[in-house]
Amino acid sequence: MTRKLVSTGSPFEKVAGYSRAVADGDWCWVSGTTGYDYAAMQMPDSVEDQTRNAMETIRKALAEAGFDLADVVRATYYVTEAGMMDTVFPVVGSYFADIRPAATMIVCGLVKPEMKVEIEVTAKKRA
Repeated sequence: MTRKLVSTGSPFEKVAGYSRAVADGDWCWVSGTTGYDYAAMQMPDSVEDQTRNAMETIRKALAEAGFDLADVVRATYYVTEAGMMDTVFPVVGSYFADIRPAATMIVCGLVKPEMKVEIEVTAKKRA
């Protein structure tokens, strides 16, 4: 497999000059993904909806690169408030309960005030 760049069509990708995901051989790196709903072109208010949207965007980017959520070995969750853990964990857990990647949650500021969660993952193809 050669290097493959995946785009979701987000206007941020073109402006900032990045790819949603980069696959190279057995590895795939998915950029930090917020909960933007690209179909509706809006950011939902709830952190739960944002988390679900981010995970669906990640799932689609992985699939386009030839990977699956089951290939994810590392996940990093960025949230704007520590209390969001109780909402974010069950949502990501519904995707990763059986996969169980190594994971970290970081409380931080995000680049736009409406963004409450950002998720990035690394995947490695299983043999």
